[in-house]
Amino acid sequence: MFYSILREPEAAFVRTAEGIFPMKPCGAGRWEYRGLLVSCELRGGGLEVLLHESALPVEGVLLRWKEEIRGRNLFLNDHWERSYGDLQWAAMQPERIYPWYFMMYDGARTHGYGVRTEPNAMCFWQADESGIGLWLDVRNGGGGLSLAGRTLRAATVVAREGNAEETPFAAAKAFCRLMCVRPIEPRPLVYGGNNWYYNYGNSSDGEILEQAKIIAGLAGQNRNRPFMVIDDGWQICHSASCTGGPWSAGNYKFSRMAELPAQMAGMDVRAGLWFRPLLTSEAVPDEAVLPNSRFLEGLQYQHLTGQFLDPTSPFVLDRLAADMRRFAEWGFALVKHDFTSCDLFGRWGFQMGCALTNGGWHLHDRTVTNAEAVKKLYHTLRDAAPELLVMGCNTFSHLSAGVFDLSRTGDDTSGLEWERTRKMGINTLAFRLPQHNLFYAADPDCVGLTRAVPWELNRQWLELIAGTGTPLFVSVQPDMMGSEQMDAVAAAFAKADLPAPDAEPLDWMETTCPSRWRFGETVREFNWYTESGVRIYSQI
Repeated sequence: MFYSILREPEAAFVRTAEGIFPMKPCGAGRWEYRGLLVSCELRGGGLEVLLHESALPVEGVLLRWKEEIRGRNLFLNDHWERSYGDLQWAAMQPERIYPWYFMMYDGARTHGYGVRTEPNAMCFWQADESGIGLWLDVRNGGGGLSLAGRTLRAATVVAREGNAEETPFAAAKAFCRLMCVRPIEPRPLVYGGNNWYYNYGNSSDGEILEQAKIIAGLAGQNRNRPFMVIDDGWQICHSASCTGGPWSAGNYKFSRMAELPAQMAGMDVRAGLWFRPLLTSEAVPDEAVLPNSRFLEGLQYQHLTGQFLDPTSPFVLDRLAADMRRFAEWGFALVKHDFTSCDLFGRWGFQMGCALTNGGWHLHDRTVTNAEAVKKLYHTLRDAAPELLVMGCNTFSHLSAGVFDLSRTGDDTSGLEWERTRKMGINTLAFRLPQHNLFYAADPDCVGLTRAVPWELNRQWLELIAGTGTPLFVSVQPDMMGSEQMDAVAAAFAKADLPAPDAEPLDWMETTCPSRWRFGETVREFNWYTESGVRIYSQI
């Protein structure tokens, strides 16, 4: 059954530092609490939620639609940023949160409930037998936000009723299209190499050129030329205790950063570059530094050497724009930026839950919501060098949709163990595929072609990515590339160079790791497990 939420909610609640309190109805679609006014207005096919100017420090608002949700329904979650092998269809769980949107399958039809992309609040849903709730987190850092002097357009609620003729996957894709304010413009197909998953940062400019040569050969005469992405390890300050900037030059192993893109172009390969915008070892103004109190206790990297930067500081935004322009001037064609969600809020997406970050701290600019701060950061990176392809990693899905060309949609795969790739890669590819070429080009992460990962399993992973038409990157350990491997990667690159037929995971409602896939009119069965059935876990 479809539950219409494009109507006035039955109740509204406000969250402040003191607790959660019911708001008093004060007219059609309007509620009030201690001077704060919340209103809902039907506009443009959605229900727009507004928070009107108030001196009350507000942390969030809950809207509640009363419904009797019965039956054997299945619910599909999204994630705040990347997924972590845990996207799945599951029975109703009242405590489960659904960041941004959720899909509900009632046994015959699949319905969608969510907010349009690029909201000004961090939004998540919950569903139980008595109704549907939408939380709009409008905090600044970990503290309340005063809206004195302005009205905040927090989010626009949308919903879609499914039909019996479409598959759940087709319904999910149609709903992603409905949510997306500005679908990405068509871009050249993206595939090629990334050096991370065979050397994990222990690299050099000479090695990158050798990798570029291999990638160029595997791409043959393909029309869209491949990328070779230089991942973490090129920057001046690179060690076990520092993985941040400055980004003005390379270290002694990468002494020719300004020359590398032209050398790679001479091989007919496009140059890509990784960087971590919000961490630097340089001294910066005090107002540009985020407080350590935001870190979740025990977070492994919180003690890295360096300064974590506040993206609401004009100093930081100017600095990041200059970094992006420099990369473009050097000749790079793609920039992959990483870690911004965790660096900003002090926890990974799977740790955010309904809290997102610790309480008791604020951003430098106390007048904006966290969502507004993140959007400003994203647009700064995007707009500084329009000629670049921009790829987000560890970025908030709904806030980056239509802004970045590509997004790393799942946690890291691996060049060390297959089980991590199976859990993270296949899950994100299947369950984030409805967002592909709408929100961004959805990158499921690399194929780590190393001796540590069984070739028979990696071969199938390679074929699956190529068949879906999503970005395809390989990390190549040269001494494991025999003729069979070379032929397989060349065939996958040739497929990645062409538009792909519609792909769909056929068993995604039965497992978190789909093995039955449709590519156009062809159905393919994959085997993601070793012959013995034994799975070895070391890092998961």
